[in-house]
Amino acid sequence: MNTQYFREYSPALDRDMELKIYGHAGRPVLFIPCQNGRFFDFENFHMTDVWAPWIESGQVMVFAIDTIDQETWSNVDGDPGWRSWQHERWMRFIFDEIAPFIQDQARKLNGWGGNPGIIAFGCSLGATHAANLFFRRPDLFDGLLALSGIYTASYGWGGYMDEGVYLNSPVDYLAGMPNDHPFIRQYNDHRGIIVVGQGPWEVPETTFRVKEICEQKGIGVWFDIWGYDCRHDWDWWYKQVEYHVPHLLE
Repeated sequence: MNTQYFREYSPALDRDMELKIYGHAGRPVLFIPCQNGRFFDFENFHMTDVWAPWIESGQVMVFAIDTIDQETWSNVDGDPGWRSWQHERWMRFIFDEIAPFIQDQARKLNGWGGNPGIIAFGCSLGATHAANLFFRRPDLFDGLLALSGIYTASYGWGGYMDEGVYLNSPVDYLAGMPNDHPFIRQYNDHRGIIVVGQGPWEVPETTFRVKEICEQKGIGVWFDIWGYDCRHDWDWWYKQVEYHVPHLLE
């Protein structure tokens, strides 16, 4: 498997950030790690093995990045306004720096023109971030595989709300989205898959709520609800990746 490591200065975050690319060609996939995770979790938790058939065949290349969750979603004793602002800086890092870099790499490696769409992928809080990217910027993200996410910012901010928190809480901003919003057509031109189990450590309630909102607004995301044996853990996420990636790439 071809891999490349990058460490570059991020103007949005005013620090060096690291990422790793797995693969030599294919559709670009952005992997966001679980809560407080690092870019190397894709490899350390053996997701490379699960994605290997599609990576090695040149169907996808995966870009694994860092979060700053310890400063934002996990920093529950910190100032909520500052944490909200800091998370938006990380979002700008993705929108303004990582996405253009991914698109440039996809053009070079595949010989494509234009601005290729990116598949957002994550598990647990990584799924929360992935879904947020897909719903906030359908011009950049045309695919989604979100496994076991929680889709309300109250998970990190409790009862606090400001514009930044609202913009990162799909349960809230999707509910407030007009039924004729142009994003809805874009969502329906893309392929989004949101998966959750109902077994130990899973928290399916916000998935059910996003499903209800999407049905009300005619948003054609596939919500796949797994059973009570399905745990919030890597062994189940491996199975879900194996099952859903072929549908995602159709």
